[in-house]
Parts: sequence; C-alpha cells; structure tokens
Amino acid sequence: MSSSALTKPQMRGLLAKRLRFHLMGAILASLGVAAAYKFGVAEKRKKAYADFYRNYDSRKDFEAMRKAGIFQSAK
Repeated sequence: MSSSALTKPQMRGLLAKRLRFHLMGAILASLGVAAAYKFGVAEKRKKAYADFYRNYDSRKDFEAMRKAGIFQSAK
C-alpha cells in the first residue's frame, strides 16, 4: 500500500470552515428560540395585560383597597 493512495486531510482553512458552519447554526437556533419566545410567551402576556386593562377601573380598585385598610394615609 503506497502513501499516495491515502488522501491528505484538509488542514488549511479548516477552522474558518467549521466556524462558518457552527456560526450559521447558532444564529438559526437563536432566531428560532427568539421567535418561539415572542409568539409563545410575549404575545400571550401582552394579550393578557390588554384584556385586564380593558375593563379595569382604578377608582373602584382604590376604593376596595381603602375599605380593606391597606392605605394608612387614605381613610
């Protein structure tokens, strides 16, 4: 068996090639996680806040807390 039959491993530019591959994978994974968080958590939270404040009456809530004795300065 002669040494010419074996192919030489690629040494020049190997780090750059692997970094390019792994960087693209990391970018795609981070974009996927960011999109999943936005639509899975943030949008639901934003909708819940909007639903809560749509019918929220701060004066009524203040009066309920005042009657319960939470505030010391407002009797």
